[in-house]
Amino acid sequence: MLRTLYLKNVALVDEAEIAFSEGLNVLSGETGAGKSVILDSIDFVLGAKADKGMIRSGQSECSVRAEFSCDPELLRPVLEELDLEESDTLLIVRRLNADGRSSLRVNGCPMTAAMLRKLTSRLVDVHGQSEHFFLLKEANQLRLLDQIAGTREAREKVGELLKERRVLQEKLSSLGGDEGERERRADILRFQIEELENAALKEGEEEELLALRTKYQNAEKILGGLKTVRDAILSDGGAADAVNTAHRGLLSIVRYGDYDALSERLENALAELEDIGETAESLAEELDIDEREAERVESRLDEIRSLKKKYGGSVEEALSFLARAREELSLLENSAEECEKLRERLENNSVLLYAACRKLTELRKAGAEGFTERVVGELRTLNIPSARFEIAFEPYSEEDLPRVNSDGLDRVRFLFSANAGEPPKELGKIISGGEMSRFMLAVKAQLSSLGSIGTYIFDEIDAGIGGKTARVVAEKFSAIARSTQIIAVSHLAQIAAFADREFLIEKQEAEGRTFSRIRLLGEEERREELVRLLGGDRSESALRHADELLESARAYKSETNGKPVGR
Repeated sequence: MLRTLYLKNVALVDEAEIAFSEGLNVLSGETGAGKSVILDSIDFVLGAKADKGMIRSGQSECSVRAEFSCDPELLRPVLEELDLEESDTLLIVRRLNADGRSSLRVNGCPMTAAMLRKLTSRLVDVHGQSEHFFLLKEANQLRLLDQIAGTREAREKVGELLKERRVLQEKLSSLGGDEGERERRADILRFQIEELENAALKEGEEEELLALRTKYQNAEKILGGLKTVRDAILSDGGAADAVNTAHRGLLSIVRYGDYDALSERLENALAELEDIGETAESLAEELDIDEREAERVESRLDEIRSLKKKYGGSVEEALSFLARAREELSLLENSAEECEKLRERLENNSVLLYAACRKLTELRKAGAEGFTERVVGELRTLNIPSARFEIAFEPYSEEDLPRVNSDGLDRVRFLFSANAGEPPKELGKIISGGEMSRFMLAVKAQLSSLGSIGTYIFDEIDAGIGGKTARVVAEKFSAIARSTQIIAVSHLAQIAAFADREFLIEKQEAEGRTFSRIRLLGEEERREELVRLLGGDRSESALRHADELLESARAYKSETNGKPVGR
């Protein structure tokens, strides 16, 4: 359940903290007082899309903090998925700045809005006016039925078999499907393999060829450079002659001192120079450009470039392609037997998948039978005595397997009639706004009996009703609230009278600014608020009527305490 909600700089609320109780919590107040701000704040802290319009004028940031008590065992799968420690308390803090950036933490751990929604969907069910439209879609009707019927394991089985089916189909397709297609694919592979094998690509070859091409393209420059080196060293008067002269000069004085080391160095230098000169001369003589060889290098480079373009962009990728092509060809050449095995497995999968779909349908139909009966019973207590509610299943056969998905093969439609003698029709084509509110309340009563959600939030679900019907709706709220916390926005005195805790939202002005204030009402204040909801005339009869409503609500709750709900 939601214990506390703290708001800071949200719309007209500068700062407020609301401490909710178990049972029925009612939010009341004049139209425009700020009740929607409370619900928007709850949506925001539950992971809804952030809207910087929430930030109070003149402020740079708003924040909402919600503290929940919860059963960690029920939340264990999602807590493990989100890498959160188990706890019986969840503290969610979300902030939004003027740049539109939001941040949120759960028990101090940062989290994305998508991750948060996975968690909060297990904590709170928010029913706004838009949910009327939500339930008009067939896909959402199916999801609701699955929730009621408890089909999770059956749906998972369908999902597993469907995944296996797709894998088998992909494998069969990879083998070409029919024999003709496989042979066509094999011919293509044989051509590609032959082309690559004949090319005999080698890693590093392209780099070697590029170096040769550079050498051939610059042969004259290279020859000129080598001749310059040779001439500078070996020609008359060149570097070798100069060093030789220096060496002879040194030899003439060695008897006058210790010049042996220097003489040795000159001797080594002369030998190195002569070797360099001779090497340069030898390289120049070897630099004999064969035009045919140059053409061969260029042709080979063109071949490599073409193969790279066709088979992956690099020699390495082309060689990898060759390996894969050989493997695929081997598989294709032995595919007849493999295809037969895959077809047998696919046929067996079809049998199992169809059986799983039928099992899922049976569970849904079994759940639908009890569900429709209970909803009709709820609707009769909610002053729709002639209500009829059916769930229609569209028939299917094995021929429909190609359209199977994780939901199975079922298409369901919710059919409703509020009037005796009128056949049920699709929900969206026949139900009125007031009837839809009560229909949703009847559905929520069934969901509450499952005990999977700790808090239900209703935004003016009482719209379009009044009088006796308002009383039975209030009683239904009270009954659900015995097992599930309810937070409800209401304009009806009959519902406010049943509140276990009532909050008044009102506008105030101070220092030229407007503020929304939220305060918990005491008994006398509740009496005054009921008078306002009844029409605002603070007469003796109005006060008496308010007292009667409060006393009647207390008596009802006392009489029904401990009775089962939603069944």
